[in-house]
Amino acid sequence: MMNSDTPKLLTLGYDLDAWNGYGAKIPITTDIFPTINSHILICGMSGLGKSYFENILFSKLIISEPRGEYFFADYKGDDSFAYLRKCPRYYAYKNTLQALDAVYSRLNARQSGEDESNHPITLIWDEYTSNILALTNEDKKAAAVVLNKVSEILMLGRSLAIRCCFSLQRPEAAVFPAGSRLNFGAVIVLGAAIKSIYEMLLPDFMEQVKGCVFGQGEGVALLQGSQLHFIKSGTVQNSERMRQICVKALS
Repeated sequence: MMNSDTPKLLTLGYDLDAWNGYGAKIPITTDIFPTINSHILICGMSGLGKSYFENILFSKLIISEPRGEYFFADYKGDDSFAYLRKCPRYYAYKNTLQALDAVYSRLNARQSGEDESNHPITLIWDEYTSNILALTNEDKKAAAVVLNKVSEILMLGRSLAIRCCFSLQRPEAAVFPAGSRLNFGAVIVLGAAIKSIYEMLLPDFMEQVKGCVFGQGEGVALLQGSQLHFIKSGTVQNSERMRQICVKALS
């Protein structure tokens, strides 16, 4: 039986220096055991490999947690996730809030004891910032309700085996209420991010990233707020198999 000290590792990517310098694939991993903070934040501007990275990470997460339950919110309906569109737990455009509500209701049910299950539940939300800012422009009160739900999941999810994995271009403070941006155990910044993004997500590591140049699928990963790694995304050897794994998990 797995005890609370047994790590459950998810490979985020590979050590960038070892890959570029020696062709060596040394995994950069994060612990996703339910009692560990395993919320994941993926940040990167368009065209820098964020969606590709997200697809790989999603499939690896499923393989690591085959008993897990997954919900996918895709605000922009990105073509990178077109193969998921017929899945029951895939939600696009304004339907993304249904994914949030489904996960939030499970959080409440587990808190109250109504739901005694303990398998991991993961909400993957692509273009989270764009989604929240658009909602705020339409209805500020409704946006505030959504942000409160997000904040609760980020703060309470760890003890209830509920995880958020958000992908976005810019981590605007306005879309992470009450400092909830700090509740991510793994923060990945892909590509050559602008200084303000590093300042928001990696304030204590500005000297380490100063002057760094990253290509597509390359960047930094900050784990548990203290471990900084330079990473490179892996490659998909069998795209069809990856898609099958993700479709099955959302069905």
